[in-house]
Amino acid sequence: MTLGMKMDRRIGFIGTGVMGVGMIRNLLKGGFEVIINTRTRSKAEDLLKEGARWADSPCEVAKETDVVLSIVGYPRDVESVYLGTKGILEGASAGTTVIDMTTSSPDLARRIYDTAQGKGVHSLDAPVSGGDLGARNGTLSIMVGGDEAVFEEMLPVFEAMGGNVVYQGKAGSGQYAKLANQIAIASGIVGACEAMHFAKCSGLDPFKVLKSIQEGAAGSWALSHLMPRALKGDFAAGFYVKYFVKDMGIALEVAEGAGLSLPGLERAKLLYKCIEQAGGGNLGTQSLFDLYERGAVKGISG
Repeated sequence: MTLGMKMDRRIGFIGTGVMGVGMIRNLLKGGFEVIINTRTRSKAEDLLKEGARWADSPCEVAKETDVVLSIVGYPRDVESVYLGTKGILEGASAGTTVIDMTTSSPDLARRIYDTAQGKGVHSLDAPVSGGDLGARNGTLSIMVGGDEAVFEEMLPVFEAMGGNVVYQGKAGSGQYAKLANQIAIASGIVGACEAMHFAKCSGLDPFKVLKSIQEGAAGSWALSHLMPRALKGDFAAGFYVKYFVKDMGIALEVAEGAGLSLPGLERAKLLYKCIEQAGGGNLGTQSLFDLYERGAVKGISG
């Protein structure tokens, strides 16, 4: 696609996990033809029945489309999907726009951008926030880095998936913004879990306490969306613990490189790492509440 031309309604999407499924469905609802690929085809069968089309590799997806989106697990997956054999940039022709929506490394985002530029391909990093509910409802916050003209051209795609789409700056800026988001939410979830645990241990009805405080100065996304699940013992993933640990690790690595100290984030990562090491990597981030309920936080130090 050449900038300034009407955008083709056919786009590619790599990754059909908890987030990708909802995002793809909203793209289909928005009138886009979506060609998909994921490591395990069986996980994409429902989407194929709903109108998405299959391609055998990220490379093949890129050959068939002018816009390719991805949301995968770890930076190593991003690197493989874009820069590896049968990757997106192997198949993308000049004028294609590639958009990684995974929470990943700012350095990797810049490397993909530079490699893409060398092929005449446009690259944006556009990580998202809002969890499974935001993905399903099309209300994600989307933080975008790259060339502003390309961002403007891609707004119809972003707006099919998100309700708060903000251009952050040059390549890598979307990733920096998402890491700031994860830093904020990490300590926020810890605080929310501690508040509800304290309320229960004080003999109060935690649901009543939640009703009182979530609309006041203590209000947060974690209180309103995660704590109702946690109090009901629902620890199913809207966002996986294992990916949250990954995000916090990236943020701490970037902070260390910049000479920054983030003690709140360090403590949150320590707590979540304990959940992951105990086999809870596929639980949702609200499972931290169970760590408090079991008294397991008393022996955690770092």
